[in-house]
Amino acid sequence: MSFPRYEKYKDSGIAWLGEVPEHWEVKRLKLVATVSPSNVDKKEYVGEVPVRLCNYTDVYYNDLIRADMSFMSATASADQVLKFTLRAGDTILTKDSETADDIAASAYVPEDLPGIVCGYHLSIARAKPGVCGAFLKFIFDSHEVRAQAEVACNGLTRVGLSQAAIDNLLVPVPPLTEQEQIVRLIRHHLSNIDALIAEQRRLVVLLKEKREGVITHAVTKGLNLDARTKYSGREWIGPVPENWFVARLKADLSFLTSGSRGWAEHYADAGDIFLRITNLRRGDIRLDLDDLQFVIVPPGSEGERTRVKHGDLLFSITAYLGSVAVVPDDLPKAFVSQHIALARLKGDLLTPEWAAFVAISDVGQTYFEMQGYGGAKVQLSLDDVRGLQIVIPPINEQREILNWLHERLSHFSKLASEVEKAISILQERRAALISAAVTGKIDVRNYTPRQTPSPKAMHGSA
Repeated sequence: MSFPRYEKYKDSGIAWLGEVPEHWEVKRLKLVATVSPSNVDKKEYVGEVPVRLCNYTDVYYNDLIRADMSFMSATASADQVLKFTLRAGDTILTKDSETADDIAASAYVPEDLPGIVCGYHLSIARAKPGVCGAFLKFIFDSHEVRAQAEVACNGLTRVGLSQAAIDNLLVPVPPLTEQEQIVRLIRHHLSNIDALIAEQRRLVVLLKEKREGVITHAVTKGLNLDARTKYSGREWIGPVPENWFVARLKADLSFLTSGSRGWAEHYADAGDIFLRITNLRRGDIRLDLDDLQFVIVPPGSEGERTRVKHGDLLFSITAYLGSVAVVPDDLPKAFVSQHIALARLKGDLLTPEWAAFVAISDVGQTYFEMQGYGGAKVQLSLDDVRGLQIVIPPINEQREILNWLHERLSHFSKLASEVEKAISILQERRAALISAAVTGKIDVRNYTPRQTPSPKAMHGSA
């Protein structure tokens, strides 16, 4: 995309903003919008007005707030309903978060939403006369304003933007007609970029489904498409090659345990690796070692019991059931948490990788879903792990199939990496377009969109 620039610029007087078009102004946010931090919490109080609450996640994960979204129920006072009911043209932003880079994430309200109010940890920015509400939304999407907010927030375990900090954010302000043109230009080009991103994300899903299908077919049918088959005896497994059989994991199990409780008190900045569920990937048998916790192992037998060895199988037994990993031979000294089952094989019937791939296939995942217990907190027992149904070919055939499977999965990984790279480039292009438009790097005055948004969508109630 190539766009013209304005003929004349002036120094904005602000280092991070640089030059702006000569006829633009730079103002504090409080001069172009009324910003109101919400105090409506998630509770319901007798005597208050029943409302639907637009909360933090609704804003964080969406660019638009619409009536058909699933809002939580709450109550609000009459004054709160009057002040915080969402109106067309409002921009809602996060004023509190766990990290500074999540501050001032925003969502736009394209139409009046009676009965839906802005919730706690959020602020409403309502455009003043002469300001386009949708332009404000794109201001908050720009790198320049988000960076200001990130610097202005304060806090340690949780960060937040004070009312003064929000009010005094500096924003570039073009004439109203140019604000409207900027909105038209951004919306038109974002529709194309977002469509491309959506296509790439669909491709990610298709690659994931194809990958899962390849794994399941490999561990239940093998590589010989002409092999004679027999009924496996399990409905969710179906027929298997005639020289294969199905047995429980315990048929080749030499040791099974889970981690000790209470090791959080032994956490340290350095020491031995303490493997948690977050180190087990979904749909992959490799450990994720990007985020490691370390421990100073207490003396005694508990340390030896929960220490992993090369080739051990690790199963998540709480939270997301069915995550499985094989311990690589180059892993330093490590131990498992109470949420992980450690299984060690004899190796007479199974290779660790084969057992792991069966566990993450549709065969294993179906079994884990059937065995999970515990209501809201689904769990697996060690007996459930022992009872995992494994499709077992001869050892030499397992190795042959595993070699083929690794090649195929490597191909899928390369394709997925290329798609993720394409998504990243498109997202960068998206962000760059918004920042360039709202800071005056693009002359929008002669821009003519193919379709013009309605005045109501552009202005809201302004």
